[in-house]
Amino acid sequence: MSPIFNLQFLTIETASRMQLQDTTDSTTLSYWLNWRVYLCACCVFLPMVLAILVIWRNECSRNFSSGKGENQQDRDYWTLSGDEAWKPCLKEIHPICLLAFRVIAFACLLATLVAKIQISHSTIFYYYTQWTFTLVTIYFGCASMLSAFGCYQYRKSRSTTFNANFARIDAEHGPNMPLLHHQDAANRMEQLADPQVDIRKHRTATIWSYIFQILFQMNAGSVMLTDCVYWFIIFPFLTLKDYDLNFMTVNMHTLNVILLLGDTALNSLRLHWIGISFFVLWTGVYVIFQWIIHACISIWWPYPFLDLSSPKVPLCYLLMALLHAPCYGLFWLIVEIKHYFLSKWFPSSYQC
Repeated sequence: MSPIFNLQFLTIETASRMQLQDTTDSTTLSYWLNWRVYLCACCVFLPMVLAILVIWRNECSRNFSSGKGENQQDRDYWTLSGDEAWKPCLKEIHPICLLAFRVIAFACLLATLVAKIQISHSTIFYYYTQWTFTLVTIYFGCASMLSAFGCYQYRKSRSTTFNANFARIDAEHGPNMPLLHHQDAANRMEQLADPQVDIRKHRTATIWSYIFQILFQMNAGSVMLTDCVYWFIIFPFLTLKDYDLNFMTVNMHTLNVILLLGDTALNSLRLHWIGISFFVLWTGVYVIFQWIIHACISIWWPYPFLDLSSPKVPLCYLLMALLHAPCYGLFWLIVEIKHYFLSKWFPSSYQC
């Protein structure tokens, strides 16, 4: 063998040994039965339990009906009318504008996700970034369908208003109108006077609006957490496998927050602090998913601060848990600033 070939072989062998030494076998009992894992488990499960209790107390007993017989003090934190999912924040903005933005956003996100899958195959879902990116894609897919339904409802409501006014004019004219017009007016009034249909439609719309708002709150926190951790921690200080700085990486860590902020600027959704519970559960499920995989297979960790073999890992888990509040709070602040200025600048058009 030539000296150059021997040198290359030794370099590759040394690098392989270093990689094996740096990768601790996570399938052994000794890896999991130690004080570090117990502290990290507290950092993960304690917030999840608190989040479940908050949801159970404030959300699971929600009444999706019209709220007859309820006092204002007894109502939940969120009063949903069923059109929050598709109604723009200003009256001058037609719902079709929000629909167009959401369809374009969904197409861009889906194209990026498919391209990433083609490049890295299914291993991309090993990262929290791809979990969040997929969640944002699902959000805009649901948003597009709800906005399409909203445009239909908007057009139908305008037609209903026109028919109601026409029926009122017919009634005012009384016998001066032909019999055919009286029959048409009676038919239109019968269509308008069907409360059971309206109640069922309102209840369905409210449920879907509630589910959609949960998606919005989960994305609000996870998008900020993903991009902040990547650009302020991983990019300047850490090196991750399959995460070299390229167009696709930059796209996946900027497109999600840009499109979500764009949708936030147009929609009429509000962000409540109760929603951080769903965000905490989303992150907790991802961490548990990683623990299950590493308990079964000895494989590299997607993020170094998740590796339970480091003595400093409890501090990392604690910091990641505490980071949820400012990430969610930052998006909450953006939403509140938007609503504040819109209500001041456009008081007659503001409809949030």
